[in-house]
Amino acid sequence: MNQSTSHVIMVRSDSFRMNEETAENNHYQQSIAGLTPEEVVDRSREEFEGLVSLLESHGVQVLVWDELPDCVTPDCLFPNNWFSTHDNGTFVLYPMFAPNRRLERREDIPVDLEHLHGFQIEDIIDFSEFEEHNKFLEGTGSMVLDRVHEKAYAALSERTDRGALAHYCSAMDVEGVAFEAFQTVNNQRLPIYHTNVMMSIGTGFAAVCLDCIDDQEERELVRESLVEDGLDVIELTEEQIGAFAGNMLEIQGQSEQLIVMSSSAFNALTPTQKERLSQHGTLVHADLTTIETCGGGSARCMIAENHLPRS
Repeated sequence: MNQSTSHVIMVRSDSFRMNEETAENNHYQQSIAGLTPEEVVDRSREEFEGLVSLLESHGVQVLVWDELPDCVTPDCLFPNNWFSTHDNGTFVLYPMFAPNRRLERREDIPVDLEHLHGFQIEDIIDFSEFEEHNKFLEGTGSMVLDRVHEKAYAALSERTDRGALAHYCSAMDVEGVAFEAFQTVNNQRLPIYHTNVMMSIGTGFAAVCLDCIDDQEERELVRESLVEDGLDVIELTEEQIGAFAGNMLEIQGQSEQLIVMSSSAFNALTPTQKERLSQHGTLVHADLTTIETCGGGSARCMIAENHLPRS
């Protein structure tokens, strides 16, 4: 089982903005003073196309869908929250916290993957019914998957329910590693909304802000789990994850492993951290300032990996 893939899925947005329905517990989101809504969309489109071009220049196969017409889904460029794909042919759908994000789930993408692009879907597992019980699990935002060692790391929050996580782990036959992670907001320790802003796992490394895990026992549980699997644990600071240094993703390029991140994340890393990460892949980055500021997500959030087998 491979941790990374050379095929990814991205969704282009025509209605991107700071989503008021997600801002209540995504404390990374901010408005940009002085920009009109049209300018925000234009800048986010430029950043989106820049990331697509960066990936393609390194041999990554990028499939892009446009936002559905007449459907206002400001966060649709973060598709990794509503679905994930797996190398046994499973396509998983997830329960989403914000009602306007539930509109992002769409039938055409799995259909196109099979019938237009030649990938094989053996089973669709739909966890979206958890929304009826106000329980949520937002895909590979809520969970950071170690596909090699069959583990799902999850920082519990309003968007990541322990019970929903347990159902996922049972259905996918993986081990769940649940913990609580916090960030300081106005002198308060508040839950981090998604695990993938404070943690990233590649084939041989884990970049993680262990300082966000306030409980000492839980912190050691996470550390020991990573170490026992032989991963190079690269510790990030809370300031660094505020610059989205935790929101990176390993992808297979044409001839090398890539570690993809935003320019703000790259600039936040120390020379030593960059050197250690470079032992596991080539660091590549793109300017995602508008998307990060208004959307509260970064490079990893914009990329849904396609692990489906070919038909």
